[in-house]
Amino acid sequence: MSWRQWLGLESGPRSEGRVGSRDTASVREIARQLEALPEQQARFLAAFAYVLARVAHADLRFEEAETTEMERAVGTLSELSSDECILVVAIAKSQTTLLGGTENYVVTRQFRELSDPAERAKLLGCLFAVAAADGTISPEESAEIYAIGDELGFKRSEVNAYRSRYRERLSEFQTKPGS
Repeated sequence: MSWRQWLGLESGPRSEGRVGSRDTASVREIARQLEALPEQQARFLAAFAYVLARVAHADLRFEEAETTEMERAVGTLSELSSDECILVVAIAKSQTTLLGGTENYVVTRQFRELSDPAERAKLLGCLFAVAAADGTISPEESAEIYAIGDELGFKRSEVNAYRSRYRERLSEFQTKPGS
């Protein structure tokens, strides 16, 4: 397989099958692992997990608590086993690390197309939960959530309403040691 096929830029083994031809390489790879699920649900979960990983990786690292929260969030939206949730999140993290800069916006836009307003609101809440899982929402994570919120069609005031629920976890409101 060529690197262009691996990235989903040309047809080949990775782009064949039941996953949609408009899917990004990240969504295709994650959805391929969910073959037992209906196609639409696999694509939805793939995009959902990827966007969660996007926020968790905004500060260029994945904390264990963030990974655990991502697995919990994927589990609440699906009937996947714990092991399957771990697999989906691991692939999403890998894809985010490998292709994040190029696919972040495209995957988020695809999630918007696959979801209804209530599902997008659920994702927004999960983004804050993932970012806060390690005890602090960093400025990078906060900025990434604002960008995602905009890409999902939320007004800044709507994102702020979710953000206010996590005020004590926002780094700018936490007391620094020695202060």
